[in-house]
Amino acid sequence: MKKTTIIIIILSLSYCIHFLLSNTIFSNLTTTLNKYLHHISLSYFIKCLLVGMPLFLGVGLIHNFKNFFDSLGLKKPSITLFYFSLISTFPMLIGYYLTFDFNSEITITAIINGAIIAAFIEEIIFRGILFGQLFRFTKIGFLPTVIFSSLIFATGHLYQSNDLIILLGIFFTTLLGGILFSWVYVEWNFNLWSSIFLHLLMNLFWLLFSVSSNAFGNIYANIFRIVTIFLIIFLTILYKRKNKIPLKINKDTIWFKKTK
Repeated sequence: MKKTTIIIIILSLSYCIHFLLSNTIFSNLTTTLNKYLHHISLSYFIKCLLVGMPLFLGVGLIHNFKNFFDSLGLKKPSITLFYFSLISTFPMLIGYYLTFDFNSEITITAIINGAIIAAFIEEIIFRGILFGQLFRFTKIGFLPTVIFSSLIFATGHLYQSNDLIILLGIFFTTLLGGILFSWVYVEWNFNLWSSIFLHLLMNLFWLLFSVSSNAFGNIYANIFRIVTIFLIIFLTILYKRKNKIPLKINKDTIWFKKTK
């Protein structure tokens, strides 16, 4: 239990510093950097890395700065994971194409920032660090860990609206998204690219079409998103059964891991 306690303390301190930096001295860092770099996406990416430094340092301390990338799940991307993500999100692409107009105001910058960088950074912070370090390297089981990390993930999206009903929709939508991405991350052998690819493509299709200005969307948007979620779960289970790989989330890992 000593190791579990140390990891919880390090992550708690790291995340508090990260949160303070994000909302104080680094809050306008993207704009400041862009004055010198003249490239908004590069400025935004650098800002994300700088704000994430306390979290990266925390992970380094947990593992004595060994196997840093592997401890986050940043293994080599595989074509299998990309195909899995593409096929799984296909209902969203086709459904949005048939239901919504193409977003004629979309820009390359919006795609890079809203799909690529957002997916990469959020998956590292919320799945690789906040969820991954607790679930992979402590005795805490899946449910307590995923609920805790997904609640924080969902809270981070509440800036998108001031309407109470929409805020509740955004909260529960992103909460479920956090749980789904965490489950995928675990079941695909802690390869973070599994959730990065899914997150990226889901964001991309949402941006390409005039679906919604926030993460909640309307009934049509969520119908195709629900189909995609079921397909993600089905294909993951099918792949594991075909290759005779047992599910990692089971009765021995759901609340408290007996093997740690």
